Amino acid sequence: MADEEKKTEKSERKEKKPREGGEGGGGEKREKREKRKGDDGPREAAPKVVSNTTAIAPRFINKYAKEVIPALVKQFGYKNPNQVPRLQKIVVNMGLGAAVTNPKIIDAAVDELRAITGQKPIVTRSKKAIASFKLRAGLPIGAMVTLRKGRMWEFLDRFVTLALPRMRDFRGVSRRAFDGKGNYTLGLKEQIIFPEINYDRIDVIKGLNISFVTSAKTDEEGRALLQHMGMPFRHA
Repeated sequence: MADEEKKTEKSERKEKKPREGGEGGGGEKREKREKRKGDDGPREAAPKVVSNTTAIAPRFINKYAKEVIPALVKQFGYKNPNQVPRLQKIVVNMGLGAAVTNPKIIDAAVDELRAITGQKPIVTRSKKAIASFKLRAGLPIGAMVTLRKGRMWEFLDRFVTLALPRMRDFRGVSRRAFDGKGNYTLGLKEQIIFPEINYDRIDVIKGLNISFVTSAKTDEEGRALLQHMGMPFRHA
């Protein structure tokens, strides 16, 4: 009998004890959640950040529009300004045959081209295996950058006004390095003529090729375009 009385007392206590999450302690948590939802209201959107800086167009874009186009129209007699040849892209290529035996030279070339052009270059790889040069297919043998639009004009500006005058015994660039369709390719023996290169960190002197791709149909038109843009051609 005593055991039965104890069981009935326990059952009565359980019934009297409030359930968790009901009207007792759990209810307070629920009320807090509802207050958070109701009192705060909809959150305000974060204010948009507006920049006060204005983008400055490259200097040579204005030079091409204001000086080069009228000069070429007068020289060749174009009836439509859209017929005036324009610069489409600049390709900077650095071939490194020494990378076959010294792969670390590729990393240095990539860093230097990035500093010169302001754009990340791509690594070029060999397509064929040549046993006489100890070359296997797929080996990195160079780096290349293709510049367009704003970066193209900025590179041309720095190349003409800063890099070329720093060449030793500079007398102008060749007038004959055209491909017959108005495109011009220039070879440089040293990359240190660019002011962005730190001479103290140079391990190997590297040469590079720069190709100026234009919309000109003849070499004469392409030469006139680059000459009006400031390319210093030799007289002879």
